[in-house]
Amino acid sequence: MAGKFELYQDKGGDWRFRLKAGNGEVIATGQGYASKSGAQNGIDAVKRNAADAEVVEIDG
Repeated sequence: MAGKFELYQDKGGDWRFRLKAGNGEVIATGQGYASKSGAQNGIDAVKRNAADAEVVEIDG
């Protein structure tokens, strides 16, 4: 089963998304957006940028 983006409205009225793996585990979440279209734009940005994103280790 392929992963999926879930688009939903939280209790405060913000639109959010989460990316779930094929096994149902949440592997990424988006910030709160004022509009549904804003959250959809966030999903599109993840789709466009994730494949080529560099992995950077941060010392903490």
